[in-house]
Amino acid sequence: MRWSARAAAGLGLILLVLSGYLVVAANRSHDVRALPRTVDSRPIGRSRLELAVPNRAQGRHAGRDSVWLWFPSVADRDQAPAAYAPGPWNGLHLSNPLGQLETSFDDLRIRSREQVRPATGRFPLIILEPGMGFAAPQYQALAEDLASAGFIVAGVTPTGSANVTVLGGHVIKSNAEGNPPDLGTHSGRPQAEADRLVGKWADAAVAVARTLRHTGIIAAHLQPGSVYAGHSFGGAASIQACHDDPSCRGAVDLDGTQFGDVVHTGLDKPLMIIGSGDSCVTGRCPAGARNSTDDVRVAGSLLQHSHGPAWCPIVAGTRHFNFSDYGSYYLALPLRTLLALGSVNGARATRTIDRSVIGFARFATTGRSEQALTTMRRCS
Repeated sequence: MRWSARAAAGLGLILLVLSGYLVVAANRSHDVRALPRTVDSRPIGRSRLELAVPNRAQGRHAGRDSVWLWFPSVADRDQAPAAYAPGPWNGLHLSNPLGQLETSFDDLRIRSREQVRPATGRFPLIILEPGMGFAAPQYQALAEDLASAGFIVAGVTPTGSANVTVLGGHVIKSNAEGNPPDLGTHSGRPQAEADRLVGKWADAAVAVARTLRHTGIIAAHLQPGSVYAGHSFGGAASIQACHDDPSCRGAVDLDGTQFGDVVHTGLDKPLMIIGSGDSCVTGRCPAGARNSTDDVRVAGSLLQHSHGPAWCPIVAGTRHFNFSDYGSYYLALPLRTLLALGSVNGARATRTIDRSVIGFARFATTGRSEQALTTMRRCS
């Protein structure tokens, strides 16, 4: 009986501590937080639309993708900043109860304003693709920095591949065709599936770039050519899209292992591959990273067959999720340890990554090298 009483008392204490922790974490998740900013020189507009995307295999439209636009805008301080994830897009949260340990999107402050006009002038276009399972709005820190630096950014969310997308006001989840298991493996069926999907994503990205020149509020404000940038699988698709689009000005791969025929044919445009502190996607494994011979081999083949200038910086202290907005969210323990986030301060990592992408995009679109680029490690 005495042992049972002690066990019950111990269990009660554990439950009390746990409930107190959950209360504190839930309260912290509602603290007002702002996305980090690297560039703050222009007001930013935001818009959302849905565009038809092609089917490479069948030579027809396969469906529609959600496209988020960020662009330099006219100043309109009377217009309140937009919501980070409006309406059904709030479903991007991790599912309960883990969602209670994450920043409330309602309390996350951004700079973009909706229902504002683009600024006068013409600006380079950047097509931004998310990682597998992610959605375009989960990269708003990068998108806003690029827009504030003078670029128009079109974030594409591949339907069926993203865990959550919204079309016609309805939430659409991922499926096995768009997000198959074991996708990152460089052999057998997973390799074939990855090559197929990279082609599909690349086709969609190129189609979006072309459609935007004739549709919507930014058509008259676009300079010729496009830069393709993406995280993880979106990074691989961005390199493939640049390969397939004759008007591409350059490609950025944010910590993504490469797939598609571009791996064997190379790229003749400027290329940047930014690796995290524990990955080998640049063809070089940093100290402490688990050696991935497949990633080294694939990156080596891509770089060997490429003929444009190429940079391969590694951001120390980062992991895979630091290239999305997850590095800026409040994430209570143990949730933070369950996600691929590094030891580096999230805002500092975002600023480092964004400066690198901005410097590269300016070089790709103007030919001028900035200091951030000249001091960066070239690919070996």
